[in-house]
Amino acid sequence: MKRFFRFSLTLFFLEVGTLSHAVAEAPANVGKAIIAAEAYHDSGDYQRDFDAIIAQARSVLDKEAPRLKKPAIILDIDETTLSNWPAMRADRLGDIDGPCDQLPKGPCGMNAWIQRGEGPVFEATRALYQDAQAHHLAVFFVTGRSEDERGVTERNLTRAGLSSWKRLYMRPVGDHRRAEDYKTPIRSAIEKQGYTILLNIGDQESDLMGGHSLHAYQVPNPFYYIP
Repeated sequence: MKRFFRFSLTLFFLEVGTLSHAVAEAPANVGKAIIAAEAYHDSGDYQRDFDAIIAQARSVLDKEAPRLKKPAIILDIDETTLSNWPAMRADRLGDIDGPCDQLPKGPCGMNAWIQRGEGPVFEATRALYQDAQAHHLAVFFVTGRSEDERGVTERNLTRAGLSSWKRLYMRPVGDHRRAEDYKTPIRSAIEKQGYTILLNIGDQESDLMGGHSLHAYQVPNPFYYIP
């Protein structure tokens, strides 16, 4: 009898607890999200969706650039111009610090990966870049990478077949502003130099917020988020 009473009392409190407050909706399961993101990449859908967005931007460039005075485009670097997929794959999309000397196995620290200067170029972005140069547009890179990564970043871009950009903007060392707060004033400053920013292309919503471009395009990136 005593055992039954305890069991009944437990059920009573469970029921009362259920009724006394709303049940919160659990966020998406992180493990399942990683599996889905990897499958999206490996299926080829990620690359197809990426290429489709860049194709839209190229179409706008070809149509509108000839009519503009001092036209320019702005490109983000990571997951827009250069891919970090080898490191992200090795880390199962985790944010890991430390060395990166066991690829394709992990772990691979992201800072160490960047210092290798081996980020593969997105072919669609390179074609857009070449198209912009053929139309005599100024190309500005605006990246969240730190200023102390300038040398290796420039070498990586050059090895990827990208050269003669107008300027590469990088975060000052120790600058922890949100991406929007860092990038928007740069676009404003470029406009004050007399440029019309035809395209602003990035992989994060924060790359595009704040205006100062005629057209903004966001390529897909389900792998990480930058506010």
